[in-house]
Order: sequence, then structure tokens, then C-alpha cells
Amino acid sequence: MSAALRLQRGLRDRLRRDEARITVVEPQPYLTYHPLLAEVAAGSIDPRHVVVPLRRVLPDCRVLTARITRIDHATRRAWADPAQHGDPAAPVELAYDVLVVAPGSVSRTAPVPGLAEHGLGFSTVGEAVALRNHVLEQLDLASSTRDPALRQAALTFVFVGAGYAGVGALAELEDMARYAVRSYHNVAQEDLRWVLVEATDRILAEAGSHGSGAELATHTLAQLRDRSVDVRLGTTLESATGGLMLLSDGSRFAARTLVWTAGVRPAPLLRATDLPLDAEGRVRCLPTLQVLGRDGLPLPGVWAAGDCAAVPDPYAAGEPCAPNAQHAFAQAQLLADNVLASLASADQREYRPDLAGCSTSLGIGRGVAQTRRGRLTGRRAWLLHRVRQLRRLPSADRRVRVLIDWMLAGVFSREVVSLGTVEHPRSEFEAGFVEGGPAGRG
Repeated sequence: MSAALRLQRGLRDRLRRDEARITVVEPQPYLTYHPLLAEVAAGSIDPRHVVVPLRRVLPDCRVLTARITRIDHATRRAWADPAQHGDPAAPVELAYDVLVVAPGSVSRTAPVPGLAEHGLGFSTVGEAVALRNHVLEQLDLASSTRDPALRQAALTFVFVGAGYAGVGALAELEDMARYAVRSYHNVAQEDLRWVLVEATDRILAEAGSHGSGAELATHTLAQLRDRSVDVRLGTTLESATGGLMLLSDGSRFAARTLVWTAGVRPAPLLRATDLPLDAEGRVRCLPTLQVLGRDGLPLPGVWAAGDCAAVPDPYAAGEPCAPNAQHAFAQAQLLADNVLASLASADQREYRPDLAGCSTSLGIGRGVAQTRRGRLTGRRAWLLHRVRQLRRLPSADRRVRVLIDWMLAGVFSREVVSLGTVEHPRSEFEAGFVEGGPAGRG
């Protein structure tokens, strides 16, 4: 969306309206701002305020709500499937002159028994809302049941993956749950058990392994453990069959909540193209974001950015940029500028990000952040994180709405009501037929 927005403005200034057309193909008619999903899950932000409608911000673009199924760059054609929710539809063939590949990534899952049945993802607004509802429902269940084993399983929350997404989601939900249990007469904060499982020997790998990044990870780990979060480093989830968690360190315990945030992998779409991919399945790119051909030369007319692109990191020799939102948004701006430069036969710039560093919220008033001067923690890091995210939101309308959400959250108490029925809106209506049968015809 960011690349299309910048191209839209650039073409408007340089060309007549009928000289070029931008077509955006995306399965969802909106952009999701992923860095704020943890606060959506915690109820600090309205879910609608972290999505940006594409048609509203791209009025000069042709937006197709469809999924690309194949790309043949040799003939400059792509095929889109407009089918929604299984409805049959004929594929649409699209011819193009310039191709921008930015389908992002999907969750990196593993063949863990029971994961598909019991695991919850955390990469969409729907998943964030569902996770919030699920956590609150577990508190209700624990308060109502007289079965001690069921109560303990309901109050045990397991997160697999300790990157920024996993740490942020766990910390925000733990903070929300601590607040919520004040309203329960028979559930105390000490009854809650939070387990963070990480396969490597450290958390927040995106922060880097040296200098302020390592210090930031060490501080965050200490803070989580101070909050009684059970952090298991160098540990993997071996099985979740029947809701029984089996870890590689030999631990076994029941849990009704399993959240999978163990990294991402490039979008599967890339395997249905004739574009050169690296060993990880990402599109090979030059520093200018042009796709690198198999002959070592730029592939004419095709560009890539974001999680799906293996863009050389100028600060890590031989390594591609990490798949995160910071790089994605920065690359999008450069990609659009370089496409416009190529159309004008002008010089193109190489990607050299001026990244201020990563940050995350760990609950209201608590956070960690990297700055050019080092690490920042506590309330100042939390405020810096919010300022950064507000500036990066690609819509002035959304910035105002999120800011109002934060201001209202600072004035009023948290909303800790589960709206799980929203996910199954027909359940009550259908139950009427199951229990009493059709009552009559009106």
C-alpha cells in the first residue's frame, strides 16, 4: 500500500491521467498495521483503527480484492482468483509492464502434533480479537468450574516464539489479565501462569546480538521473569495433543491457550512464479530493490520489497534484511522512487535504512526500545514506542483515531468484556432451531 501510495502521487505529478495505471491486487481490501496488534489484543485500541482501507487511500489506483495464483514474468502476465470464502469464480488474467512483488509473509508453522487443533495465530486483526476473547473466556471458565484440573489448564497460557510479536503479545495480555482478575472473587493474579517458549538461547532476536540490542533483550528477559513469566530458552514445543503441552526439556502440563508466534516465512505465492528465489524462498533482490536475475543482472520490469524480498542488509555483510515492518515501510518508499526514476531513465538509489531501532510495549506504562544512543526502558520507552508507531501509521485518519483510543484508555478503566459470540454470530440463532425446532412461519 505504501509503495502504491507513493507511486500514485509520483505518477500524478509526472504523467497525464491516461498514461499509466496502477493495479493493486490484495485478498483483503485493507492494510493491517501489525506493530499495534498486541494493543488490539489487550483492548487498548479499537481493531478497526489499525486497518487502512485501500480504496480510500488509493483513489487513483485500481484495487482488486483477489488473490494472485500465478505469475509468468517471461510473458508479463499474472492470474488473480477473486473467489471469496470458497465461492467459485473464474480467474482474471492481468497483463503488466512493471511488476511490484510485495505479498509479505505467513506464519512459520511446524509439524507439532496438536498444534493445528489447539494453536492460535497472531498475525491478523481477527486473530488478535479472538485471542483477547479467548483469554477472558478462560478467566470466566476458571471462576465457574469446580474441577481443579480444568481450572489450572484454563489459567495456563503458553506462547511459542519470543520475537517482538510474541513478547509484545504475551506482555500486553498478561497486563490485561492481571487487571481483569480484580473483578473475580475466586481468581487471583498469582493463579495465572504464563509460559514463553523460545527455541534459541535469547529473546528479541530482531534487536541484534551485540551492543544495545543484547542489553535490551537481557533487560526484557529480566522484566518478564520479575512478572512471574516462565521463560524457557533453548526449548521447543514437542506436542500439544489433547491440550497437554510437552516441551523438549521434559516438562508436561495442561493448557487451554497456545499462541504460535514462532516466526514467519515468505508468502507461498512466490513458489508459483518464475522469479529467482533464495534458499529461504524469498525473491532475490539488488540493493536498488530490483529483482536479481539468474544471470546476476537486474531482471527488467520487476521489483520486490518487504518480508518476501531478500534485500541485502548494508549493516550485516552477506545477510538479507530482517522480515519486519520497519524494513518493509522503508523499502516501500525507496521502491516507488526507484520505479519512477527508472521510468524517467534517472539514477536509482540503494537501500540504506536509517532505522532508529525496534521497540515494543510490555503493558501500560512499560516498554523497551532501541535508540541511536542505546537502550531505553520503562515508561520513557513505552512513550517512545507509541510515538514511533503513531508516526509510522500510513494514514492521518488512523493516527487521530489511535491517539484518541490511547487518550480515552488513560482516562477510563480498561474494557475487559469478552465478545466471543462476535466470531460466531449465527450460533444463538441456530441453537433455537436445534433446541426447539422451527416455531412457525411468519
